[in-house]
Amino acid sequence: MNIGNPPRPYFLDVDTGSDLTWLQCDAPCISCNKVPHPLYRPTKSKLVPCVDQLCASLHGGLTGRHKCDSPHQQCDYEIRYADQGSSIGVLVNDSFAVRLANTSVVHPSLAFGCGYDQHVGSSSDVAPTDGVLGLGSGSISLLSQLSQHGITKNVVGHCLSLRGGGFLFFGDDLVPYSRATWTPMARSAFRNYYSPGSASLYFGGRSLGVRSMEVVFDSGSSFTYFAAQPYQTLVTALKGELSRTLKEVSDPSLPLCWKGKKPFKTVLDVKKEFKSLVLSFANGKKALMEIPPENYLIVTKYGNACLGILNGSEVGLKDLNILGDVTMQDQMVIYDNERGQIGWIRAPCDRIPNDNTIHEFEEGYCWPQFPGIIGLPDEDCPAYYRSNKA
Repeated sequence: MNIGNPPRPYFLDVDTGSDLTWLQCDAPCISCNKVPHPLYRPTKSKLVPCVDQLCASLHGGLTGRHKCDSPHQQCDYEIRYADQGSSIGVLVNDSFAVRLANTSVVHPSLAFGCGYDQHVGSSSDVAPTDGVLGLGSGSISLLSQLSQHGITKNVVGHCLSLRGGGFLFFGDDLVPYSRATWTPMARSAFRNYYSPGSASLYFGGRSLGVRSMEVVFDSGSSFTYFAAQPYQTLVTALKGELSRTLKEVSDPSLPLCWKGKKPFKTVLDVKKEFKSLVLSFANGKKALMEIPPENYLIVTKYGNACLGILNGSEVGLKDLNILGDVTMQDQMVIYDNERGQIGWIRAPCDRIPNDNTIHEFEEGYCWPQFPGIIGLPDEDCPAYYRSNKA
């Protein structure tokens, strides 16, 4: 995104699992990573005062406590993430250059964090991003602020391609309302996460007997995490159905990996050896999310296929089940705060739709591979979509 006056470019980590947008910042910096662009430099005039409503919202979302000792006090914060990363900083206001669908550019002044003390990743490596783009449902979120300014509806969606790249959109212009699968947003017991509620787990057309999995979507997580019981049940099912051509192998990249007769180049080389997972959400009427093998396997640099679903209880996530980026590839995922619903639709995410091609996303949806089991009509994937996946 381009921030400041004049606008300067910054790379941001798209995170639907948190509200605050922040940049690594020369305020001066106590602890910053090496980042792709020069550190953002704030001025005193850009500081958001502690008494501002957005500061109260930020503090309320982080700690539940908001106290200002004087009207001129700045808005300090400390944010901690599930992976133990953290950022300490101060809230500032600055101009964002936002390009609209009609190609015009608007420059709203939005509040974000100026982070001067970070503990994220390795400090010696160059970080891929300059900060975080917080897209949660709280009012400090950039999405909420754009909506409050009347620039876009309070709707955000992303589409991550299996082939790398993808796109992100604000507002509802690209939303294929009629064909996407929708479920009401549930109140997550864990922070301001977007949650479609609890789910039952199916594998290869049969129930794994796992019910009431509390599921949240989190684009800030590369991997998907299952709680201990669903994770162990899935691993047992995978091993029980394993093709004879695959052998379990040790790989430093991930805990559970397999090798074939020759090294795999992409997940498409190995997908036929595995079956699809399906999450069936209790909140939505027959709201199903198919997770084909390419959305839960990762091929490593050693040519092995590894399970991209990890045991969340080993990293302190307890009963929470997080759907991360690996599972959201080639799916348009839509967080519609206007209507209080979450939607998804399988889609070719390597092409940005416009008004002429949005019907292709309508056609890009597939029913699960085993619809009859869950009582749904059988419908093949459209040939258009199949040819893209081949």
